[in-house]
Amino acid sequence: MKINKIIAAAALLLALVACNKNSAQQMADDSTKVGVSCEPAVLTVINNNIPVSITIDYPAGYFAPESKLAVTPVIVYEGGEKAGPVFNYQGSKVRENNKEISTDGGSVVENFSIPYVDGMKKCYLELRSVAKYKDKSIVLPSRKVADGVILTGNDFVTTGYFDYKEDGYQHSVTKTSEGQIHYDVNSSTVKPGELNSASFKGYKAELDELAENSRAKIKDVKIISYASPEGGEERNAKLSNERSDAAKKAWDNVSKNLEGVNPDVKSVGQDWEGFQEAVAKSDIEDKDLILRVLSMYNDPEVRESEIRNMSQIFTELKKEVLPELRRSRFVTEVEYENYSDAELQRLADRKLLYLVDETAVLRIAATSEDPERKELFYRAAAERFGSQVGKYDLAILKLEQGSHAVTQMYLEQLKDQSDPDVQNALGVVELRRGNFDKAADFFEKSGNASAEKNLGIVALSKGDYTTAAAKLKGAGDVNEAIANIMCGEFDAAADALKNDDSAIADYYRAVVAARKGKLKDAKKMLDSACEKDPSLREKALKDIEFVAL
Repeated sequence: MKINKIIAAAALLLALVACNKNSAQQMADDSTKVGVSCEPAVLTVINNNIPVSITIDYPAGYFAPESKLAVTPVIVYEGGEKAGPVFNYQGSKVRENNKEISTDGGSVVENFSIPYVDGMKKCYLELRSVAKYKDKSIVLPSRKVADGVILTGNDFVTTGYFDYKEDGYQHSVTKTSEGQIHYDVNSSTVKPGELNSASFKGYKAELDELAENSRAKIKDVKIISYASPEGGEERNAKLSNERSDAAKKAWDNVSKNLEGVNPDVKSVGQDWEGFQEAVAKSDIEDKDLILRVLSMYNDPEVRESEIRNMSQIFTELKKEVLPELRRSRFVTEVEYENYSDAELQRLADRKLLYLVDETAVLRIAATSEDPERKELFYRAAAERFGSQVGKYDLAILKLEQGSHAVTQMYLEQLKDQSDPDVQNALGVVELRRGNFDKAADFFEKSGNASAEKNLGIVALSKGDYTTAAAKLKGAGDVNEAIANIMCGEFDAAADALKNDDSAIADYYRAVVAARKGKLKDAKKMLDSACEKDPSLREKALKDIEFVAL
């Protein structure tokens, strides 16, 4: 045991003597014994910065107690170099405020970031060190620790995701019209005056108009007959059927101009639902009591008896409610064909906008190809109808054109600032300005589908590729592809580009192929990209993704 302690002490003494002999020069001579590793092994740009983590392992005996070492990471690139922060280390007897390295050795981890500049597309990272022992200094051999810089993660597009609002225009509109005829108590005879009543007269006029309107198509006609809930269930069922027959004959009389229309004739019998609804809408003082009492009975005969009793007490039931239930309803559902997009454009050209409503003007704007024409009709909708949709869509048009200050001004003039679409668009303005945190606040408040994807762009800017891939899933564009490439999900990246035939999509297909080691496919896709967009050739020459090509 004593022998082991003596050997260990001797070894330490020899190490100290060796370090003290000519420590600075010795540190230079032994610099290759220092272990250095870099994460990532290939530098990566994140939000225009190159984050680096370097681990330095100093062996036992490397640092003398009075030694100091200054280490500077430097990125060297075509046309220049950029130094990072200086890291200072000292031995145990140095009285300065630096990281201390024991003579037994030690490991340090340094995290730092160096701003990216364009020339760094081709570069490498090296460590430059200066050792000092007492009054002697010596420059150590530089140590290359990382090659190149991957720009893929920084190539995301900040255009942002946003939407125009729906114009609400309907190319076909379905409307329902109704007319009613009423009968005397216990009668199914259609009195002549009923066909000229205010209700039925307006209905007949609509039927006559339908016959002349080429844009109108009758989808359905129902004739529904009822009896008031008095006089016995069996008797009322029969009376309701008779009224159905009479109503059908009345229809045949008033619909002579309509060809091929066969109404669906239905008999309801006693109209308890109509009775309750009519009582509820009436001005009868004790209507709540009436409805509560009737709700106690399920048997139609008992309810009928009760209603007869109440009719004697509440004369309003006999005068106002029950007569309205002895009826036949004529219900017509009509589909009207609206103006087509081409017709709307022709109306606009002829300055006939007074023939259309707000949604039609918005539709004209939406289907116009010329931006100036779009703006004209969005303004028309906003000024003529006070359309908030028109004002919002005008702001989005300006956003598409890159007029960010104007877009912001228009959006901030809208009444509903809590509108998710408005919040998202304001976020896109900040996104394009590079204010990612401010943009994220707007996107969080919005919460709509476009805002979720925009949060994916924010995640890309921070190098959070897992979150970015999740948020951008389904975007089907370069941003989604980049997020998946950086996550190592190459099949997902390729799938994101499957419907994109652009040059830049081919470029990132080439990146995917290169990362998968399929160099022939990578070259083929890169050639396709450069053929579509020759400017990509220069980018590819400096892109470390293609260093193996």
